Amino acid sequence: MNSNIEALYQIANKPEKTIIGLMSGTSFDGLDIAVCKFTGSGLQTKVRVTHFITVEYAHDFKEDLKAIFAKKQANLEQITILNEVIGAYYGDLILECLAKWGIAVADIDLIASHGQTIFHAPRHQHRLANYPNATLQIGDGDHLAVKTGIITLSDFRQKHIAAGGEGAPLAVYGDYLIFSSADESRIMLNIGGIANFTFLPSGHSTGFFSTDVGPGNTLMDQYIQLKSPGTYYDKNAEMASAGKVNEQLLSALLNHPFFKADFPKTTGPELFSLSYLQNAITNSGQGDIADVDVMATLAAFSARGIIEAIERNVLADEPFEIYLSGGGMYNPLLVKYIEKHFGRKLKSTAELGIHPDAKEAVLFALLANEAVAGGKISFGDHPGLPTVSMGKVCFPR
Repeated sequence: MNSNIEALYQIANKPEKTIIGLMSGTSFDGLDIAVCKFTGSGLQTKVRVTHFITVEYAHDFKEDLKAIFAKKQANLEQITILNEVIGAYYGDLILECLAKWGIAVADIDLIASHGQTIFHAPRHQHRLANYPNATLQIGDGDHLAVKTGIITLSDFRQKHIAAGGEGAPLAVYGDYLIFSSADESRIMLNIGGIANFTFLPSGHSTGFFSTDVGPGNTLMDQYIQLKSPGTYYDKNAEMASAGKVNEQLLSALLNHPFFKADFPKTTGPELFSLSYLQNAITNSGQGDIADVDVMATLAAFSARGIIEAIERNVLADEPFEIYLSGGGMYNPLLVKYIEKHFGRKLKSTAELGIHPDAKEAVLFALLANEAVAGGKISFGDHPGLPTVSMGKVCFPR
């Protein structure tokens, strides 16, 4: 037996596995690194996060990513080079963190790397006849494996697409296995660049599902980066809170077929871009709108997309709790809009044992655990939710 295969076989049979989950989102704030201890699989999965950090990216690296992100035309040479650079860079960051935490490389069983999304192209968005759903994440897993000496699983989204999905959102798999409850219906709301949620009916019901709902932070981030170069987000919603919601612009922003499309669905900054915003400003006749009012309206836009999606999918008389994660949970204006509408305080996934900043990295670690030691549970093959094992295995030797 090949020594790599033998090592993977031994890891798969360990009663407890230590898996590093990595996540880098569309905000380019940094790399989330979570060291997770897993026992069991499927609905018997237990996970404990022993170490977590978000390593902030250097300014030049952020600018390199922005130069190729969500663009129909980009420098192919730059994409090719960054695919290699990112994989090796992630490896360096992991080794630095392990040394700082006093963890031996030999004590890590697997790395689960989401990579860096640079373009998401579901069929409903690209509208090219006879072409499939597609998505592209870069940050080569082989470079990561060789750099660290740790077996790495990467490129999770391709299997989802190959099996009929859109490549997103994948959070539903981990949400169901970790957060579903026998006696409480839960909405796991993640507000990253794009907002998405998983609905988990009580009793481990098969009626669970996950969907993107529209922009979370992406348009607000893009706009403030345009207006204030070197600033990457509206800290504490300071700019948005100084403005007023422009109802004409809000109506134009919401006037897109995406918001009327059936669920589940996916989207990305490829659609919700500065061009999308400018078209809405032009169509609503608000060309002289102040920057602070644009930001206030964009916060309301994100909130409305979230609110209307939840109301379309969850019965009005069905009690549920909302658990937040993602960078948008730190935008007090966005959270206030949602809390005011539903008349309740939103909770955090920390109340369920997983820090909200670590949640997505943990979920990819879980997908790696399922890939090597699980695969025994059916997700019912709901639309957008194929029962598949995700992640390409990259060996260090």
